[in-house]
Amino acid sequence: MQMKHLVAAVAAALLTAVAQAQQYPTKPVKVITPFPAGSGPDSALRVIADKLSKSWGQQVLVENRPGANGFIALGAAKAAPADGYTLAQASSAQLATHPLVYKSLPYDPAKDFVPVTPLFRNHFFVVVGVTSPFKSVSDLVAAAKAKPGDMTYGSEFIGSPGHLGSVLLESATGTQMTHVPFKETTQLFTAVGTGDVQWAFGTAGTAGATLRAGKVKFLALAAPKRLPQFPNVPTVAESGGPAGLEVTAWTGLLAPRGTPKALVDRIGQDIAKILAEPDVRERFAAFGYEAFPQSSAEMTATIEADRKRYGEVIKRLNLSLD
Repeated sequence: MQMKHLVAAVAAALLTAVAQAQQYPTKPVKVITPFPAGSGPDSALRVIADKLSKSWGQQVLVENRPGANGFIALGAAKAAPADGYTLAQASSAQLATHPLVYKSLPYDPAKDFVPVTPLFRNHFFVVVGVTSPFKSVSDLVAAAKAKPGDMTYGSEFIGSPGHLGSVLLESATGTQMTHVPFKETTQLFTAVGTGDVQWAFGTAGTAGATLRAGKVKFLALAAPKRLPQFPNVPTVAESGGPAGLEVTAWTGLLAPRGTPKALVDRIGQDIAKILAEPDVRERFAAFGYEAFPQSSAEMTATIEADRKRYGEVIKRLNLSLD
């Protein structure tokens, strides 16, 4: 009898969760983001929020809580009720590599959150100054091999995708270069443009303004194939670099741990439909982004794959931050 009661209780709970998902949302939904207003990730999120507001018939509000590498935003989001009415935007670094780099975090991606879906991903280019002597990745690698340690590369911060991707390039080419971290991307690509650092990994979003100003050029793309927006920029392999080198970053949505699976799936499916719309893909492309819909389970696997891939780099660097 006890087993029958248990089965009945579980079945009732599942039916309730499904019913809640079907009726959702009945009030405004808030998305907390660690990115500042007007930034690329914030702008892309607002495209989705506007579309969801129209689809759901309820406001989807974006709340910016930038600073402290995302700690403020994710710390606030994890404390929210697990009812689907508070979501969080987070980057791949905040979910996959920060837990490996920082000695302590105010959140645990696995224990405090459940993945909903990625929104977009962006690929990294090898960026050099417009007057750089390097015409290809093979040129850059040859110069690095000729004088080990002399060549400098920059990144927006220690442990960033650009930093770890650069270490992957060093490892794949057997070179040794000097890392110069910066506090923000504007400073980084200004320095690349002036030649204060010789190169850096950057995205169309982070390095695009400096590219349009004629200060830098994109030497190659760290991806399996060229991007439609930059058809004349070869891949790293096409530019004489190592085959298979891929450097990407992405952002996605999370819900507080305990949010019903039916509700998580419903939100993810509704967003996937929006990400398939041509006008959304065009607007994302303007930011240098590629729509990247996945299910909750697929997003979990993506986080684990990134953690494994970059975890080896972090361990090799003995990288640890307070």
